Amino acid sequence: MKAYILLLITALSVASCSTVSPTTQLHDLMQHYHEETLKMNPIGATYQGVTRYNDYLPNYLSNDVMAIHKAFYKDMLQKLNTINDNRLSSDDMLSKKVLLWECETSLMGMAFPTELLPINQMWTLQLTIGQLATGTGAQPFKTVTDYENWLSRIDDYVTWLTSAKTRMEEGIAQDIVLPKSLIRKVVPQLKSIANTELEENIFYTPVQKFPEDFTQEQKDTLTAAYADMVTNKIIPVYQDVADFMDSTYLEAGRNSSGFDAYSFGEDYYNYSIRLYTTTDMTADEIHQLGLSEVARLRSEMERIKKQVGFKGDLNAFFEHVRTRKSLMPFDDPQQVIDNFNAIHDKMKAKVDALFELQPKTPFEVRRVEAFREKSAAAHYNPGSLDGTRPGVFYVPIPNVKEYNIFSDEDLFLHEAIPGHHFQISLQQEDTSLPDFRKTLWYSAYGEGWALYCESLGKELGLYDDPYQYFGMLSAEMHRAIRLVVDTGIHTKGWTREQAIAYSLANEAEPEYAIISEIERYMANPGQALSYKIGQLKIRELRAMAEQTLGDAFDIRVFHRIVLESGCIPLALLEDKVNDWVNSKKQS
Repeated sequence: MKAYILLLITALSVASCSTVSPTTQLHDLMQHYHEETLKMNPIGATYQGVTRYNDYLPNYLSNDVMAIHKAFYKDMLQKLNTINDNRLSSDDMLSKKVLLWECETSLMGMAFPTELLPINQMWTLQLTIGQLATGTGAQPFKTVTDYENWLSRIDDYVTWLTSAKTRMEEGIAQDIVLPKSLIRKVVPQLKSIANTELEENIFYTPVQKFPEDFTQEQKDTLTAAYADMVTNKIIPVYQDVADFMDSTYLEAGRNSSGFDAYSFGEDYYNYSIRLYTTTDMTADEIHQLGLSEVARLRSEMERIKKQVGFKGDLNAFFEHVRTRKSLMPFDDPQQVIDNFNAIHDKMKAKVDALFELQPKTPFEVRRVEAFREKSAAAHYNPGSLDGTRPGVFYVPIPNVKEYNIFSDEDLFLHEAIPGHHFQISLQQEDTSLPDFRKTLWYSAYGEGWALYCESLGKELGLYDDPYQYFGMLSAEMHRAIRLVVDTGIHTKGWTREQAIAYSLANEAEPEYAIISEIERYMANPGQALSYKIGQLKIRELRAMAEQTLGDAFDIRVFHRIVLESGCIPLALLEDKVNDWVNSKKQS
């Protein structure tokens, strides 16, 4: 682990002094937290554009590292609780509340043996490393040192991957294993690396794209080093883990679908609700909310079905939308990318009317890399803090002839503009925020904001085609269904097949996409709840402000109030909007 343990042990020794003002204490502690969490999560640092930790990767699966992380958060909480709240400004008080939430929630998560489930098909480290390995992701390959840093980080990654196998073996002994259906999705991902020849292997890609200023000697030395890395490190460890997961682990895999199969499952799901929704809602409350939202959205979908003149029932209309040839017009993946850029052009003129806060970070649309395209959903990767790397909206196009455009306008609003790109970029660019808050992520806020943005389509000049508006309804239905199936899978004994059938009965997504989604929820309980819970809260706050302020309500100011503090728990966002509304009433 190189100097990692020494760095973290040293970090725990930050002293507080009674003669220092509470404001200074808090600011010093927040900066300390930021610097140490960069070391603790150097991949996150890389994505932020912080390159000084690019040469290593802690083994998050080791007992030593887990103990250091636990001690760090405990130490932070102890120091935070000694700071006098009465002498802090409102902005600093908000930051303190956010930091308390971070530390408390991190410690809560460490109580569960999730290290025994280190690999899944959707969320885990091997997929992130695969993205970086292409040489086109967040890890730079511009200097010889950059290339050497990656070789060093790969050594640590191989250690992690070896540890992952060991942890999975421990999981078998404790009946803490993945469902068989998820194991079957991971194995091809691993084999795609293990079975790919050197020159076609994504881990060899960086030496096929050397910067022009490298000397021939540098190119030769690095080429040999990367060939050795791929041939003697990456391929063997990927083959070993793939063989294990395809045999011993698959045989031990469970037939159940939810975390309720584990002895800690109920407690873990309650933690996941807190983590991803930032609320104290119960699973039953969320399940019932989902059922009511599904019913509401089905009624609105019926209206659109009648508008386009379709004569069958709603489920037949879903199939009509899934298979309508005019909604699958492309035969070249670039046409999909071009269509998203055209959507952007169409709405540009209306953005200023809704947003006084807009980011400077550049933006691009790209196709998802081939190695993960079959399992990936459309998603956004933030730009770097210094603005040198753009925010990227990634689109999977596994089969362009079957690519359906009916929800593309809605998808762009969510993943790109004004959804994730606006919210994340503005947060990163805000010089008034403490550093640790510039990249902070609360799914209920971030995904809730993006889902709220989907409803802005008509205000932004989109959704003039009823099929595109139906795409928005379908996407919102997709998130409402999540409330039902995620809680169903993890707390009510629902099977994978039962959840797939419920989704097929209530939305127009193709079956292959629904299967991928259900397996996503199986792998990461609770994350799917965040979208709708956050969206409904932001809608509720907007409706309250509009009703309370009447003609004094300004949508541009409301959006600024929501966006200007970056990601915060929903209760803190509600306090912030209420304070704004009350101040407007009194002025």
